[in-house]
Amino acid sequence: MIYIDDRQEKIPVNEELKKNIESVIEYALKEEKVNIPCEVSVIFVDNNEIREINRENRNIDKATDVLSFPMLEYPESRVFKEVYLNYNFHPSDLDEGNLVLGDIVLSLEKAEEQRIEFNHSFLREAAYLTVHSVLHLLGYDHMKEEEKKVMRKREEEILKEFRILR
Repeated sequence: MIYIDDRQEKIPVNEELKKNIESVIEYALKEEKVNIPCEVSVIFVDNNEIREINRENRNIDKATDVLSFPMLEYPESRVFKEVYLNYNFHPSDLDEGNLVLGDIVLSLEKAEEQRIEFNHSFLREAAYLTVHSVLHLLGYDHMKEEEKKVMRKREEEILKEFRILR
């Protein structure tokens, strides 16, 4: 299940955008071997709201493009397919039988700013930020250079399927 909640009014959200975001999430999960029913929530916000969430959760008082709130814990440098592939989840990890992977908070306003900055489409930026965030929900990180290389490679491999390259 993918839930999309549009809580902003600055960037129009149409069904095509929602369907593209859902497709990107579904494909990323499939590629990352998440082969059980699961749940991901995507919340579209503006820069003011993401700044507030960033401040409250990370003590960083500035707008960012996307925030990920994974529900599962991962050992350092390990990802879903390495830890949970054949795992028997506790009922507290499930919501009506779906594994709750976490929440994605995406500033569509920031995505629009970055689309202009990087000179590519809004869809490319929104899809990239979504894949980036899904990978965070699955244990990927980019704090260390080696992890960053692995994560960037996976992002581009997944996006290549949709032909929305830089």
